[in-house]
Amino acid sequence: MLFSSITFLFIFLPLTLLLYYLVPFRMKNYVMLAASLIFYAWGEPVYIILMILSIILNYFCGQDIYEKRDNARAMKMSLMFGVVMNLLILGFFKYYGLLMDTINAILPIDIPYRVLALPIGISFYTFQAMSYLIDVYRKEVKPQENILYFALYISMFPQLIAGPIVRYIDIEEQLKERSINSTKFGEGAMYFIRGLAKKVVLANTFGSVYEQVAAMQMGSFSTLTAWVGAIAYAFQIYFDFGGYSDMAIGLGKMFGFEFLPNFNYPYIAKSITDFWRRWHISLSTWFREYVYIPLGGNRCTPSRHILNLLIVWMLTGLWHGAQWNFMFWGLYYGVILILEKYLWGSKIEKLPSAVQHIYAFVLVLFGWVFFFSPTLGYAGQYLKVMFGIGANGIFDKQGFFMIFTNWLLIVIAILASAPRGYKLLKKITGCWQSEEVRAIVTCAVYIAMFLLCIAFLVTETYNPFLYFRF
Repeated sequence: MLFSSITFLFIFLPLTLLLYYLVPFRMKNYVMLAASLIFYAWGEPVYIILMILSIILNYFCGQDIYEKRDNARAMKMSLMFGVVMNLLILGFFKYYGLLMDTINAILPIDIPYRVLALPIGISFYTFQAMSYLIDVYRKEVKPQENILYFALYISMFPQLIAGPIVRYIDIEEQLKERSINSTKFGEGAMYFIRGLAKKVVLANTFGSVYEQVAAMQMGSFSTLTAWVGAIAYAFQIYFDFGGYSDMAIGLGKMFGFEFLPNFNYPYIAKSITDFWRRWHISLSTWFREYVYIPLGGNRCTPSRHILNLLIVWMLTGLWHGAQWNFMFWGLYYGVILILEKYLWGSKIEKLPSAVQHIYAFVLVLFGWVFFFSPTLGYAGQYLKVMFGIGANGIFDKQGFFMIFTNWLLIVIAILASAPRGYKLLKKITGCWQSEEVRAIVTCAVYIAMFLLCIAFLVTETYNPFLYFRF
């Protein structure tokens, strides 16, 4: 069930909120859990069994690790068992096809196999479960005694499908006690509507532009159109995933939970290092805490530090998808981060601010080409066209048409990609002296935004969500 669907907006969410606010506090977690399981089963009723098995496995693994806290070796073995089991489940469903394709490419025979449907959100809830086990092992948290509360942590529907990846340590106390009031609900509703607008109005529109370019035969479009396609995809994936994260955070607030931000205006970054401090923050934090630092981080020799970075970014790439182009995408960023650390990072910082922004954005665009391409060969061909090699001219009517027909949305996207967009919205709603008038204007603006989103949903058929595939 998509957040940006009529079913969710007008049936599932209102009914869940109504029941949630009617029951006493001690029952709210159970209402939330039931709603989360229904939400997940709505699209994949079979895989709800897999999620329940994951919940049971990790609940008892957490208990077992804690019970062995006085025996370091036994405790470590218990942790290894839990982590390996999680990775085997994730690996089987997500990477089985990649493994079989690779074996068939190497061996002179063709082994038939059945393509498995990827359980939605498995990468997110598996990483949450592993972070829980590791934090229990590190004695940073105690295991959750109530299995239904633990089930809620794993399956909570606002962040289940596409994050942010919520660490148990950040939500432990909120499962027991949290503030639920009208002010937080209002903040959450505004957060949700902003995210919905990013997804429905901006991401879907730019996605349609990108799909037009992707449907063209390679070599039939100009360099300009290739750049338009890459930029359209960059806006689509940011507003798609960033909008979804905003909706998740907003929904969390509406139910009394506080999730950490997942994006911090990544397209205003001045370097790739800065970009990855701002993009998908919860994933970067997860890999830093549970892979990079345990490997030694940067407190080691330069050669070992370089190896650590390459390992982390190879895994980051593979996390995003079971295709070699995703691993290459991860290594692409790993190499650039190494170069910024050891070669030109200090020199980039001395350049004019505008040049730093252009440098980072262009490299990110090249990265998205590897990300959206079905194969590395396609990515290479697309990048060549972006540099005029094999292109159908430097400019063409198609490229100019896409720009001129979407110029207003491009301006809005640029504003919304930077802090000034939100500041402008705050200025519009907060420029009135009377508190009552400010409240009325704010409500009117957000209601108008919501109605605009509904109009887009009713009239448009293109409403995918990119991170479902991860």
